[in-house]
Amino acid sequence: MKLREISELLNATVRCGEVRLDEEHETAFASDLMSDVLTLGDYNPVILTGLSNMQTIRTCEMGNLDIIVLVRRKKATEEMIEEAEDEGMVVMECDYSMFKACGLLFKAGMLPIF
Repeated sequence: MKLREISELLNATVRCGEVRLDEEHETAFASDLMSDVLTLGDYNPVILTGLSNMQTIRTCEMGNLDIIVLVRRKKATEEMIEEAEDEGMVVMECDYSMFKACGLLFKAGMLPIF
Protein backbone atom coordinates (compact mmCIF):
# COMPACT_ATOMS: atom_id res chain seq x y z
CA MET A 1 0.00 0.00 0.00
CA LYS A 2 1.36 3.42 -0.86
CA LEU A 3 1.94 5.85 1.99
CA ARG A 4 -0.37 8.27 0.20
CA GLU A 5 -3.15 5.67 0.40
CA ILE A 6 -2.49 5.20 4.11
CA SER A 7 -2.72 8.94 4.65
CA GLU A 8 -6.01 9.14 2.74
CA LEU A 9 -7.50 6.04 4.37
CA LEU A 10 -6.75 7.35 7.86
CA ASN A 11 -7.62 10.93 6.97
CA ALA A 12 -4.17 11.72 8.32
CA THR A 13 -2.14 14.89 8.13
CA VAL A 14 1.38 14.36 6.82
CA ARG A 15 3.73 16.43 8.97
CA CYS A 16 6.95 15.50 7.20
CA GLY A 17 8.20 13.17 4.50
CA GLU A 18 5.73 14.17 1.79
CA VAL A 19 8.27 13.33 -0.90
CA ARG A 20 8.02 9.65 0.11
CA LEU A 21 4.24 9.28 -0.23
CA ASP A 22 4.48 7.11 -3.35
CA GLU A 23 6.52 4.45 -1.52
CA GLU A 24 4.92 1.05 -1.00
CA HIS A 25 4.77 -0.61 2.43
CA GLU A 26 3.00 -3.86 3.16
CA THR A 27 3.28 -4.32 6.94
CA ALA A 28 2.28 -2.36 10.02
CA PHE A 29 2.79 -2.63 13.77
CA ALA A 30 0.90 -0.83 16.52
CA SER A 31 2.24 -0.20 20.00
CA ASP A 32 2.79 2.44 22.61
CA LEU A 33 5.62 0.36 24.10
CA MET A 34 8.79 1.55 22.43
CA SER A 35 10.66 -1.51 23.73
CA ASP A 36 8.41 -3.61 21.46
CA VAL A 37 9.04 -1.28 18.53
CA LEU A 38 12.81 -1.68 18.90
CA THR A 39 12.57 -5.33 17.86
CA LEU A 40 11.13 -4.61 14.40
CA GLY A 41 13.96 -3.11 12.35
CA ASP A 42 14.27 -6.08 10.00
CA TYR A 43 10.64 -5.64 8.91
CA ASN A 44 10.51 -1.81 8.56
CA PRO A 45 6.74 -1.66 9.12
CA VAL A 46 4.54 1.39 9.37
CA ILE A 47 4.46 2.18 13.11
CA LEU A 48 1.17 3.26 14.67
CA THR A 49 1.47 4.76 18.14
CA GLY A 50 -0.15 7.19 20.51
CA LEU A 51 3.20 8.06 22.09
CA SER A 52 3.94 11.55 20.86
CA ASN A 53 7.29 12.65 22.21
CA MET A 54 10.96 12.57 21.29
CA GLN A 55 11.26 9.01 22.61
CA THR A 56 9.19 7.85 19.64
CA ILE A 57 11.52 9.50 17.13
CA ARG A 58 14.67 8.32 18.93
CA THR A 59 13.38 4.76 19.23
CA CYS A 60 12.51 4.62 15.55
CA GLU A 61 15.95 6.03 14.69
CA MET A 62 17.63 3.31 16.76
CA GLY A 63 15.42 0.61 15.22
CA ASN A 64 15.87 1.81 11.61
CA LEU A 65 12.14 2.51 11.33
CA ASP A 66 11.02 5.54 9.41
CA ILE A 67 7.23 5.62 8.98
CA ILE A 68 5.27 6.81 12.02
CA VAL A 69 1.52 7.35 12.31
CA LEU A 70 0.44 9.11 15.49
CA VAL A 71 -3.09 8.04 16.47
CA ARG A 72 -5.68 9.25 19.01
CA ARG A 73 -5.39 12.91 17.95
CA LYS A 74 -1.78 13.08 19.15
CA LYS A 75 0.30 15.84 17.63
CA ALA A 76 4.00 15.85 16.87
CA THR A 77 6.01 18.66 18.44
CA GLU A 78 8.15 20.92 16.29
CA GLU A 79 11.22 19.28 17.83
CA MET A 80 9.92 15.87 16.74
CA ILE A 81 9.25 17.11 13.21
CA GLU A 82 12.69 18.70 12.89
CA GLU A 83 14.44 15.50 14.01
CA ALA A 84 12.23 13.32 11.81
CA GLU A 85 12.95 15.53 8.80
CA ASP A 86 16.69 15.32 9.50
CA GLU A 87 16.39 11.52 9.53
CA GLY A 88 14.22 11.33 6.37
CA MET A 89 11.23 9.94 8.25
CA VAL A 90 7.55 10.19 7.44
CA VAL A 91 5.32 11.38 10.28
CA MET A 92 1.53 11.43 10.02
CA GLU A 93 -1.14 12.47 12.54
CA CYS A 94 -4.49 10.71 12.67
CA ASP A 95 -7.57 11.42 14.80
CA TYR A 96 -8.67 7.77 14.89
CA SER A 97 -8.12 5.40 17.79
CA MET A 98 -5.36 2.85 17.35
CA PHE A 99 -7.99 0.13 17.06
CA LYS A 100 -9.86 1.89 14.25
CA ALA A 101 -6.68 2.88 12.40
CA CYS A 102 -5.37 -0.69 12.52
CA GLY A 103 -8.74 -2.08 11.45
CA LEU A 104 -8.95 0.23 8.45
CA LEU A 105 -5.42 -0.62 7.36
CA PHE A 106 -5.96 -4.36 7.80
CA LYS A 107 -9.24 -4.23 5.88
CA ALA A 108 -7.46 -2.40 3.05
CA GLY A 109 -4.80 -5.13 2.80
CA MET A 110 -2.02 -3.99 5.13
CA LEU A 111 -0.41 -7.03 6.72
CA PRO A 112 0.66 -7.58 10.32
CA ILE A 113 4.24 -8.63 11.01
CA PHE A 114 3.10 -11.61 13.07
